[in-house]
Amino acid sequence: MMTIILTSLAAAAMITCVALVMPALARPTLPFGVRVPHERIADPVVLAQRRAYARTTILAGVAAAALSVALVIGAGRASLAGMTTAGLGVACLLLYYRAHRQLRHAKRAGGWHEGRRQGVTVDTTFRTDPVRLPWVWLIPAMAITLTTTGLGWWRYGALPATLPHFLGLDVDATQPEPTTPIAAFQPAIFQAATILVFLAMTLVLLRARPDLDAARPKGSARKYRIYLHGVARMSLLGAASVTFCLMIAALQLWGLAALSSAWRAAAYLPLAAPVVGALVWEMRVGHGGHRLPALPGEEREDSGITQRDDDDRHWFFAGTVYANRRDPAIVLHARFGQTLTLNLGHPVTWAILALLAVVVLLATFGAIDLPQRDSLS
Repeated sequence: MMTIILTSLAAAAMITCVALVMPALARPTLPFGVRVPHERIADPVVLAQRRAYARTTILAGVAAAALSVALVIGAGRASLAGMTTAGLGVACLLLYYRAHRQLRHAKRAGGWHEGRRQGVTVDTTFRTDPVRLPWVWLIPAMAITLTTTGLGWWRYGALPATLPHFLGLDVDATQPEPTTPIAAFQPAIFQAATILVFLAMTLVLLRARPDLDAARPKGSARKYRIYLHGVARMSLLGAASVTFCLMIAALQLWGLAALSSAWRAAAYLPLAAPVVGALVWEMRVGHGGHRLPALPGEEREDSGITQRDDDDRHWFFAGTVYANRRDPAIVLHARFGQTLTLNLGHPVTWAILALLAVVVLLATFGAIDLPQRDSLS
């Protein structure tokens, strides 16, 4: 019971900390996903919403932690504590959305953008001289995949007639399947697919529309390049972490490691590396690199133009969903943390969503198999 209580408290603390950090990751001109002029960054309304959000988030975290402990002690059911933790996540999102609505209303009522010269900035060098993919950061994932393949080749001749059922990052010994080359080398196949997926995601990220500041075009473009380099490295670090998790699962599949809770937990722990790395990088440089120090002369840069505000009406759910039929961009940076979003106003987006829906339907009816997540117990 003590383990469940400590786990619940740790989960509540983690969700609360992430929720408190989220507003600080965005650009100063995008508090809670609302576009404001530079002169309004320290407006009393903005500061009041930040303080109110922080207070209510902390209160929600304390309440969720206390409730989860009470449920575990009173009912002795870990599932109830898990529901409380999930409820805390939803509550934090609602509090963020509430601050977004309050700030958006204050901006409209106060006419914060009225009488200002508005515009956007475009840096064509991101097309003529784009940020290059840091190929060297792909070496760890490829080395892990080759090592796993070599171990599988060495072990294949000594494998039993049946193997545990491969679940992606776990194996299930209660559902044996015949030993075939496909069944035996599933981890290596998943590793190769992981590298391709992360590689494609990184290339899309590097080609996404730059998030630049019209008021400080040169400085924001330079910082954004540095930001992209870091995010690309974090993405490829994620590929290495996932392939390492799959290698641990492969050791269990081939009988080189015991089918125990410790090994199962070890198969998931490396996933924390890219998450922590991305958070540390984002906190250090800020979204789009706005926290990076300015070079001499950049402190005084001011084009006299305020970032165009007419795109506020195309953003929904606190800057997480974007829909604009006139915008040719398909992938762009969301206004919520270090995330990307699709332009729901673009036909290609609906083609992508339709393809994903087909995959989900095929998996639901058993036509294809997708990786599964199993309990550590």
